[in-house]
Amino acid sequence: MYVATAEVQVTYADTDMMGVIYHGNYVKWLEIGRTKLIEDVGFNYLDLEKAGYYAPVYNLNITYKKAIKYGDRVFVKTWVEENLRTRTTYGFQIVNGDGEVCAEGTTTHTVVRKTDFRPVAFGKIFPEWFQKYEEIKRKK
Repeated sequence: MYVATAEVQVTYADTDMMGVIYHGNYVKWLEIGRTKLIEDVGFNYLDLEKAGYYAPVYNLNITYKKAIKYGDRVFVKTWVEENLRTRTTYGFQIVNGDGEVCAEGTTTHTVVRKTDFRPVAFGKIFPEWFQKYEEIKRKK
């Protein structure tokens, strides 16, 4: 299984009234992690869009375990959890500079045509990308 790691720059604007990172910012960080993984394995999300497709979020699941505060170092670890015909599930952990897991979960994305948002088979439109995900996905 391949795991991409992206360091996230935490800004003061990311914090909430309690002085911790606002929970909605984690979703943005997941996208940073997913983009890093895609680029690490040799692909580019923009190529998918240029070919006439999107990969919207179908499902999002986050469990918050430990607060992150301004000044903390943050790393997003991302991998392919599951790679199906029309859906890919990315697993992730958000860890602090001490290696403690602060959040974990998954995002599931479908591939759809831009013209009508109908799902398409990822392996048919991007066979090399699909195959790479098969090679690096988490083995169960």
